[in-house]
Amino acid sequence: MDKKLDLLRRVPLFGGCRQRELEEIGRLVDEVDVPAGHVLMTQGRTGGEFFVIVSGTVRVERDGVRIATLKDGDFLGEIALVDEGPRSATVTAETPLRLLVVGHREFHSLLDRSPTVERSVLTALAKRVRRTEPDLL
Repeated sequence: MDKKLDLLRRVPLFGGCRQRELEEIGRLVDEVDVPAGHVLMTQGRTGGEFFVIVSGTVRVERDGVRIATLKDGDFLGEIALVDEGPRSATVTAETPLRLLVVGHREFHSLLDRSPTVERSVLTALAKRVRRTEPDLL
């Protein structure tokens, strides 16, 4: 559980959470293994999971063009975790992966019970929007 909590603590979405709240999130998280070549998400399709990469690498493509490679400790899918909207990229396992996975339903249940976690998530998403859209007032 300690390694899981260390990974979750580094995720900006949970940066404002206290130890007790991280432990609660940790109980919601499933640890799964995924083979190389598996598509985790497809651009334009609806998503409802958030992933933290424990080990392995993934290729991130938008409109068929590679835009990033993510590895151990990186995370993806946080916006879809909140709104279950369409994925902004296609993500494929380049190597076998070990992932932490949080589902939409479980996460929203936690938000209903914990205003601190909800505030932390909203703050992290607002910061991300400001970074990606610097012209917004």
